[in-house]
This record gives sequence, structure tokens and C-alpha cells, in this order.
Amino acid sequence: MFQSVIRHDERFDFDRIPAVVELCWQARDDLHEENLNSSSWNLEAANGSVPGAKSLSPNNLTSIANKTLTAWETLRSGVEKLLLVYPVKVCKYCSKVHAGPSGHKARLCGVFKYESWKSAHFWMKANVDNLVPPKIVWRRRPQDPPVLLNEGRGFYGGVPAVLDQCSKAGAVVPAKYNCMMKVQGLSGQVNNNFFGITRESNY
Repeated sequence: MFQSVIRHDERFDFDRIPAVVELCWQARDDLHEENLNSSSWNLEAANGSVPGAKSLSPNNLTSIANKTLTAWETLRSGVEKLLLVYPVKVCKYCSKVHAGPSGHKARLCGVFKYESWKSAHFWMKANVDNLVPPKIVWRRRPQDPPVLLNEGRGFYGGVPAVLDQCSKAGAVVPAKYNCMMKVQGLSGQVNNNFFGITRESNY
């Protein structure tokens, strides 16, 4: 695959689109122009004002959550497969992504504050997390305190934010995330009195 390298003085000559969209386009997906035009986006939805959201029943919410969870898993799986064929680069320092076998030369990296306007990117091979970040959030379990404490941060489980939202609406999080969520894990350090000897558990 040949791709000319974009120079710094050419940085405004090319349109910027989501990396996943570019990856799909390289795989010859039929992308419509209106899907690439940001002016056609629903501004009400972007502001959190989705028409009809308040009238959704619990069953409807669960159905939407299950579809969202399936779409999330399908998206990540699809991107992972496309990356096996179409190379994508990510900057080691600022997480900027470039779809193509070689990164561009636009000096837009902010690795150092004093040269954020002219620093060159350090390109490396991207993975699915670079294109579809999981955004891990804490997940409170029944054994955890009502308010998660800093002292227990090593014991609490986590899960991608999308899945956490889906589970709150009734979707079942796939079992492969149980280890990440630490479903059966402790909520903090405990003291075990064994033959009169007190010791702290670290797991």
C-alpha cells in the first residue's frame, strides 16, 4: 500500500475524519457524504437532549442496552480485524492517530509544553484501544462501600464505560470482563487472625 507522507506545510490541505471511518473507507466501505459532514449531525442529541428518551420503558431501555453492547463488541472486533490488513499509526506521546502505513510530518505533537506548536509525532503501530478507547471506569460491587475509597483503589473492579452504562439499563456484561470487574474480589485489606498471628491480606 502506497501513501505519500503529508508534510507539515500540507497539514491544512487534507480533511480530518474519525480514524475508524478512514479505516472502513480503506476497506472500501460505502460511506455517504452526509455521514462525513459534521454539519449534518443532530445537535440536540449531542447536547444530551434526545427526543423521546424520557418515555422509554424499562423493557425498551434493556433492549437498547443489549443492542448497544452488541454494537460495541462488534465495532471493536471489526476494527481489530481491519488492523490486521490496513496499518494505522498512533503517536507514542499524544495519542494522535493516522490511518496509513506511515505517519504524517505535521508538527502538532504536544509532548513538551514549550514546543507544543512544532513538535513532531513519534509514530508507532496502533491497536484497537487506540481507535476505540475502552475508557475504563470503576464498577461498584455489592461488597464495596457506598463511596469508593482511595485506600481500596487496588481492590475495586473496572469496566469499559459503555458496558457499565449498558449494565445499568439491564444488559448482561459478557463473562470475559469478570476478571476486570473483580466480581468475587475483596473490597479492601482484611485482617486474618491465624493461630493468634494477625496478618493483612494483599489480594
